[in-house]
Amino acid sequence: MQTELNKVVTALHEFYARETFLLEKEAGERALTHRLAVQFEKQFPGWEIDCEYDRLGDRTLRLPHGTIVSTDDHLAKSIYPDIVVHQREIPNNLLAVEVRKAVNHQPLEHDQHKLRALTDPHLWFAYWIGVLLTLDKKQVTMSEVYTSGVLDHALSVWFAGRLKDAGLSAE
Repeated sequence: MQTELNKVVTALHEFYARETFLLEKEAGERALTHRLAVQFEKQFPGWEIDCEYDRLGDRTLRLPHGTIVSTDDHLAKSIYPDIVVHQREIPNNLLAVEVRKAVNHQPLEHDQHKLRALTDPHLWFAYWIGVLLTLDKKQVTMSEVYTSGVLDHALSVWFAGRLKDAGLSAE
């Protein structure tokens, strides 16, 4: 997993180096995730990179009723991950990434719940790794790593350290 997370660090490094205009102008989250996904494509050859992907294999991605995450994207609170690294045809789901802007005042719990669900091994074709990133204009202000449906504290600490070592975080 550290190999894949190192690729995320490299993608973030390139993203911050290339997208200063969007970051300084406080572009919308979807614009930022698209540009970050472009950097993911360079780091994950042989994998498809999609934004707001709404499928698990041939099925539409849905969570059980009554959860705090909706399958209705009307309020932009859907289960659809911001960025995924996967192989659509097999399906083989490697990485789901949720991106938040530091100025986002929506509860963090929504994205955390989504990543717990997306990495839950009991979910059909679950993602192997989930990453939550909060982006500021100059650095990542918060990150978490999810595996097997829970927050992986050890990997989260390791990943935060890698971001700090790369000059991408003050944590």
